[in-house]
Amino acid sequence: MQRQPAVAGRFYPGRAELLLRTLEQLIPAAVSVPALGIMVPHAGYVYSGSVAGATFARVDMPSRVVILGPNHHGYGPAASLYAKGTWLTPLGEIAIDEELALQLLASCPLLEADTLAHHLEHSLEVQVPFIQKRSQQTRLVPICLGHLQLPQLLELGAAIGKTLAASPGETLLVASSDMTHYEPEATARRKDHGALAFVLDLDPAGLYRHVVQERITMCGVLPTVVMLAAARTLGATHAELVQYATSGDVTGDQSEVVGYAGVIVS
Repeated sequence: MQRQPAVAGRFYPGRAELLLRTLEQLIPAAVSVPALGIMVPHAGYVYSGSVAGATFARVDMPSRVVILGPNHHGYGPAASLYAKGTWLTPLGEIAIDEELALQLLASCPLLEADTLAHHLEHSLEVQVPFIQKRSQQTRLVPICLGHLQLPQLLELGAAIGKTLAASPGETLLVASSDMTHYEPEATARRKDHGALAFVLDLDPAGLYRHVVQERITMCGVLPTVVMLAAARTLGATHAELVQYATSGDVTGDQSEVVGYAGVIVS
C-alpha cells in the first residue's frame, strides 16, 4: 500500500524541484552527531521549517526512523502504526521498515496496525521530506497517537525502547510537536520554556503533568512523552535545545502566535 501525500502544496511545496530548493535553504550545513531522538515542529515550512531543518541538520540519519506524531483528526485507534508499503512525497517513495514494524506490533500491545489514522494526518508527513533530503536509504515506521493516558504512554515508550535495543541497527526517534497555540508572544514563550525544561531534563512524566496542569496547548505532548520514555530506556543522558521560535518571528504579529522548538536527545 502506498500512502499518498495529504498536505503537499499546502504545508510544504508540492513540486519536487521547489521542495528540494526549499529544503536546501532550511537545512543548514552542520556537523551531525548520533542521536537517540529529536523533537521537531510540524507547521507549514514557512513558519516552522527553519527550526525543523536546523534540528535535522545536527543529527546523523540512520537506516531507520520511527516517527511519532499526534492524531489531529481523531480517526483510527489510539496508537496507530502504519505497518506496510511506502509513503509518497514529491521527492519520491520512502519504504516502511516492515520488519521493525512487525517487531513493534508484537512487543507493544497498545500499538495497532492501521492506515486510517494516517490518511489525512500532517504531523508525520511534513517530517518525511527532511528525512529524504538527509538520506535516500532510510526506512520509516510511522506511529500516530491519539487519546492515551500517562501510564499507557510510559508503557508504550518503554516497550519501543526495549524493542529497538534488541533490534540490530541504529534508529532515530522523531517526536513531532508544535508548542503553545494562538497566545501572545510573551505568554507562549513563558509557557513553552516551562515545558521545555522537562524535555531537557528527560522527564516524560513531568512534561505530561506540567502541560496538563498549565493547560499548555502543546499538540505533540503525547509523542514527545513516548519519545523521551523510549530514549531513556535506550540510555539517553542528555538533551539540547537547538532552536526556539514562534510564528510571530515570520509574520511580525506578536498578538497570537504558535511556538516551535527543536530538541536533540542523546
